[in-house]
Amino acid sequence: MKQLILLSSFIAFLAACGNADKQTADAAVASAEQTVTQPEVTTVQWLDSVQNFGKVTDGEKVMITFHFKNTGDKPLIISNVQASCGCTVPSKPEAPIAPGAEGKITAEFNSEGRVGKASKNITVSANTKEGVVNLLFEGEVLPKK
Repeated sequence: MKQLILLSSFIAFLAACGNADKQTADAAVASAEQTVTQPEVTTVQWLDSVQNFGKVTDGEKVMITFHFKNTGDKPLIISNVQASCGCTVPSKPEAPIAPGAEGKITAEFNSEGRVGKASKNITVSANTKEGVVNLLFEGEVLPKK
């Protein structure tokens, strides 16, 4: 009987050790995945996050430029830019922006058929604490003469 209890205890001990090793391995994998999937965070200063293009005539295309500076100590990665409507085509830098360097987001606004006040947003996703920032441009589209 004593031997049976001792054998049962030994088997339980081995099972517990195996579980602890698996938990340690699982924790190491989760930590490695988090490191790989989450880029390092930096800071950015938007030098002009609101633009006014003034008055344009219906049908004109307007180029808007937003300037920024990487004020952090890690490379700034702009992962996505998206306009609030199909009349605007934004573009972003493809390469990371080094600490201390400046960059720009551009957008082409097609005023065709958009007579009146225009106010559009561009959403920028980056590896910053905020994660997402909204840029705004506005102006007025006048009818063709």
